[in-house]
Amino acid sequence: MRRYRITLQTTITLLVCLVVILSLLVTDLLISNWISDRIEKTQAEKATDISRMVARSPIVINGLRNPQAEKDIQPFATEIKQATHVRFIVVMDMNGIRKSHPNSHEIGKHFVGGDEGPVLQGKEHISIAKGTLGMSLRSFTPVYDSNHKQIGAVAVGISLEQVNKAIAQGRKYIYIGVTVGLVVGILGALFLARKIKQILFGLEPSQIAKLLEERSAMLQSTREGILAVDQNGIITLVNTEGSRLLQKAGFQASPLGKKLEDYMPNIQLDAVLKQGESLLDQVHELKGITIIANKVPVKVKDRIVGAVTTFREKTEIKELAEQLTGVKLYAEALRTQAHEFMNKLHAISGLIQMKDYEAVASYISKVADQQQNEVEFVVSRFKDPVLAGFILGKFSYARENDCEFIIEGEGSVPKPGQSEVTHEVITILGNLIDNALDAVQGRPVKKVILRFDYYEEILVIEVHDTGGGISKDIEAQLFLKGTSTKGSNRGHGLYLVRQSLDKINGHIEVHSKQGSGTTFIVTIPYKKSGSA
Repeated sequence: MRRYRITLQTTITLLVCLVVILSLLVTDLLISNWISDRIEKTQAEKATDISRMVARSPIVINGLRNPQAEKDIQPFATEIKQATHVRFIVVMDMNGIRKSHPNSHEIGKHFVGGDEGPVLQGKEHISIAKGTLGMSLRSFTPVYDSNHKQIGAVAVGISLEQVNKAIAQGRKYIYIGVTVGLVVGILGALFLARKIKQILFGLEPSQIAKLLEERSAMLQSTREGILAVDQNGIITLVNTEGSRLLQKAGFQASPLGKKLEDYMPNIQLDAVLKQGESLLDQVHELKGITIIANKVPVKVKDRIVGAVTTFREKTEIKELAEQLTGVKLYAEALRTQAHEFMNKLHAISGLIQMKDYEAVASYISKVADQQQNEVEFVVSRFKDPVLAGFILGKFSYARENDCEFIIEGEGSVPKPGQSEVTHEVITILGNLIDNALDAVQGRPVKKVILRFDYYEEILVIEVHDTGGGISKDIEAQLFLKGTSTKGSNRGHGLYLVRQSLDKINGHIEVHSKQGSGTTFIVTIPYKKSGSA
């Protein structure tokens, strides 16, 4: 069963949302309790301030001392109650008998609640109790005369309903703030997740890890030295081959983290980093060895973020070139194959930019199958890898010229005992195939057929085209230098074919018919590798 993986965007969104929710819940819990305590304390302080003010009023003191002035206490208490919006203001004597009350019928009666005891003993305090007006928060303050003798007490009450209402109002604002914070947090989480996803080019962590592993494997397996720098010219990467070449040149210290112009002054990347220009096939001397380097900028969203230099020792390239046949034809075949490959890469790039990933997969599969079939077919017929690679290049060159290229033959052609034979065969085949491809241009049927037969150390090769044919006059002089049907400054190909055939004691025949095409038949002594 396929294991479901949560995407990076979903993970970031859930994580940020969880953090925001937990933070807001903890904040709500702490602030709510704090506000509740604060509101209750504020209301208690308010009641205490009012009770103290009333207790120090001359009207109250005089009314408690002088029975004749007692009647002035009720109006005064009523006025203060209305001004301060408290539930009640009760003035009592030392026996707990009320001298004021919101309900005038309660005046003269004993204070109700049972919490007045401490204040009648001279202790100021706050309590919550139920009286004639219901549950209330009460503040008690003793009343003293001018001789500091307690003559009574004042009780100021605030309705608990009013206190709870104030607390609920405070919590309401908290909930509004929490809700707004939660919405903003979720939106921020979504934005952050999308932004990170965009920065990572839509890749998941597992995909990024896979790309890094693939990149590391590619870098370490390549035969060219690779060195990368950031936008400040600091070396950030060197592969195994690059380290080997640098050590060979006498650079023993690790280059990572060093500035390129200090570590390797000869390798200049200013134009690449500042102007974004690619510098190709640059020759540099590094303490006794000569390297050929290619330098290209690294861009992210049209902004230069660094540069990559690939380099190889010139001696190795020269030796490789000498092994490859030294013939222009083989290089041209490789160039054609590279050009064809670049066209395919451009097609893949276009499909990726259009985000048609299904078409990308289909196209890559088709190209890979075609390439694999061609490689398997050619390699199975031509055992010499140099010759096989050359013929594969001709497949690409034929496709580039919109021509059908067919190979026919039984068995296979073995690797020759002498490498010089391969070079000459490539010269012969290269010129004959190129001439055939030129001959079919503009023809209704563009087809070139390569036939081969190897028997008893004799290799017979036929190259047939569906071109217009060769006239008898030109056919007689076909292998002379300068003879050509393509215009001036041509006619060297078949001359080189004749020279190569003479070197290996080969023979060539030409069969051509006007309007029906031309066939070249080449016979070559061909001893396979390992034969006496």
